[in-house]
Amino acid sequence: MNKVTVLMGGTSSERKVSLVSGAAIAQALRELGYEAAEVDPADWPDFRNLLQKLASEQTELVFIGLHGGSGENGELQAALDLAGYRFTGSRHQACALTMDKYAAKLLASAEGVPTAEHILLRGDVLHDYSDPTDYSGITDKLGLPLIVKPNDGGSSVGISLVDDISTLKAAVLTALQYSSSALLEAYIPGREITATVLDGQALPLVEIRPRSGWYDYQNKYNAGRSEYLAPAPVSDSTTQLIQSYAERLWQVFGLGGYARIDFRFDGDKPYFLEVNTLPGMTPLSLTPMAAKTVGLSFNQLVERIISLALK
Repeated sequence: MNKVTVLMGGTSSERKVSLVSGAAIAQALRELGYEAAEVDPADWPDFRNLLQKLASEQTELVFIGLHGGSGENGELQAALDLAGYRFTGSRHQACALTMDKYAAKLLASAEGVPTAEHILLRGDVLHDYSDPTDYSGITDKLGLPLIVKPNDGGSSVGISLVDDISTLKAAVLTALQYSSSALLEAYIPGREITATVLDGQALPLVEIRPRSGWYDYQNKYNAGRSEYLAPAPVSDSTTQLIQSYAERLWQVFGLGGYARIDFRFDGDKPYFLEVNTLPGMTPLSLTPMAAKTVGLSFNQLVERIISLALK
């Protein structure tokens, strides 16, 4: 197996990040001796044309470097599966389930993994309210501050931290620019901890510490805006608990290959946030950082992901 096509870019709000991930993956593949083609699904009108492009490239394996949208919600994975292509990451069922953050939280909670209190707004149900005090039902349950995010987005695009009820409506409208539903969550004070799971086994944890504010898009993708601690400086018992939760959720969601599972830790217990079935593979990304702590270079991580896809 020598010919690998890297899918990168796409049409989601995470396109720019995906282009960086895809370029890094393609470079690693070439350094490993593979013949790598870089293909942007945005250049093709539909999956049928994209599959024809893969055929013309004589693709033997698809390395999915997309983030968000149809590249991560299971649609692409289903098309590749039906066409008989082997590809990296999870199958379409797991991608579809975990992309829906609300559904993922319900399932995690049912499995005994703590989650933040949350409310799903299916569309702009706040448009009839002119007085912010009418939102008291929301704040009674979630408190302030609270987080508003697109229910099926990623890379912190469209997310707002609401610390005043008067800004809630605008935050919901922002989230609805990227999704048909908005997820409101109680803000968990504490630390941002993430667990990469590789073939069902959790790697050492990584802690993210923004130098100012919270871990929004700017702090996530601009060098120097956040500090990353790998392995995360938490107790052995906390590490083992979060890794145990991550591995349990890996099985519950039916994940495959590799994934990243994010948590908030309030000093007492960790809370599940979301799953990234196609975690970033940029120079600032957390999954390569976690792999490095166990001696896996970026190229070795790419090779391992390929080997898992070929199993």
